[in-house]
Amino acid sequence: MDLGIAGRAALVTGGSAGLGLASARALATAGVRVCLVARGAERLDTAVAGLPDGGATIIADLSDPAAVEAMVAEARAALGQVDILVANAGGPPPGNFASTDLDAYPAALQLNMLSTIAMCKALVPDMQRRGWGRVVAITSAAVREPMPQLILSNTARSGLTGFLKTTAREVAADGVTVNSVQPGIHATDRMGQLYDDLDGLAATIPSGTVGDPADFGRVVAFLCSEPARFITGAALPVDGGAVRGLQ
Repeated sequence: MDLGIAGRAALVTGGSAGLGLASARALATAGVRVCLVARGAERLDTAVAGLPDGGATIIADLSDPAAVEAMVAEARAALGQVDILVANAGGPPPGNFASTDLDAYPAALQLNMLSTIAMCKALVPDMQRRGWGRVVAITSAAVREPMPQLILSNTARSGLTGFLKTTAREVAADGVTVNSVQPGIHATDRMGQLYDDLDGLAATIPSGTVGDPADFGRVVAFLCSEPARFITGAALPVDGGAVRGLQ
């Protein structure tokens, strides 16, 4: 399928590994010029070298509001303009209600909610003026069914989902779509850190397998496409049927 986005420019945060890198690869395969953002230079260099036509890289820490602002300016300089934003960030530390202190919440909210809001505030108005734009945030299936021991992630990503849904309705008439994708268990380094036995975990998923990051990336790329122009305000689970809720 021709996604109709060849020549567009995308900013992908958390792009040096996992689902962020998989999304960048799928976009680059569709002919999109990509700028990857992450905290580590070495991993970024390795990641961008694996893209079909290479790309730009920016070292930035999304947990630092000033760094997010500077990163957006650097991305504009590297790409000329940002047509597509794929907002992704690693999860905050695990913990539950009893073990998580109140002072842990601001950092989690900055990393997994406020950084994406800041990027949208900086980039979406330009998309509106041009009459075309795509925002896809990678959140978590925990937004639909909170996961044990991930209270910080459950809280921050749920708040972000509310922001995205509200924003989607306000900017839709300007040709800008705003969606989120809610991954379940995929074969990434992050999941390997959280779970000791991914193969054993597959038995608890209706599909019988953990997700392939490459497949996830193709879902993100489709939401950025021309054929997906009528999809906005969606929060799409990509979880092998694991979430039990109806919504």
